[in-house]
Amino acid sequence: MSGHSKWATTKRAKAVVDAKRGAIFTKIAKLITIAARKGGDPTANFTLRIAIDKAKSINMPKDNIERAIKRGTGESDGEQIEELIYEGIGPAKIQFIIKCLTDSKNRTAAEIRHLFSKHGGSLGTVMWNFTLHGIIMIEQVEVNDKKLADENFELELIDAGAEDIKKEDEGMTIYTAPIDLQKTKQFLESKNIKTESAEVEYVAKERVNLSNEEKNQVEKFIEELDNNEDVSDYYTNANL
Repeated sequence: MSGHSKWATTKRAKAVVDAKRGAIFTKIAKLITIAARKGGDPTANFTLRIAIDKAKSINMPKDNIERAIKRGTGESDGEQIEELIYEGIGPAKIQFIIKCLTDSKNRTAAEIRHLFSKHGGSLGTVMWNFTLHGIIMIEQVEVNDKKLADENFELELIDAGAEDIKKEDEGMTIYTAPIDLQKTKQFLESKNIKTESAEVEYVAKERVNLSNEEKNQVEKFIEELDNNEDVSDYYTNANL
């Protein structure tokens, strides 16, 4: 849930977890199932390990995680989950890329189309304004504790694959090429540095500032995306 203020959307995700834990468990379980298709061993499957880390960060029960892995590896029966990507223009002409994990392509397509229409938007091509990046977040408490603002550490990060390092009030955000995300994450782990998240995400090349009224419109649309169990992630060019 990113593409505008990464830290703001992380806080939003945590709030949604607290309010609707069961729905979030369902979303993360689908993510684990998809990842486990490439192998059920998280030490050999980086994508699966990242999904499991996300599940653990919201205190998802171990049994739920194991069931989701077994569905992905084919060890247990379950609905076939597929990943779908939708592009469109939302309220205030803001661009959105929406990633869904679903067992019913027709249902999800209808729901996403309805959400765009309900908020004055429509499906349409916007991918041209986004590029894929690996994004790693480290909270400010960890930055302070491990003294990560040191220039030598930043040089080590660059050697480990970092393309850009942004320092914000909430913490440090590290951008990598998608292929270098695993290498950079492993470098941080070797230094015993705790990360808030590590994912490949769509980042807008050009972003749009909003008026207060437009911001409210976009926030309402985002809230409905958060509430949809098939929506696993979304990215936008809005500066919120």
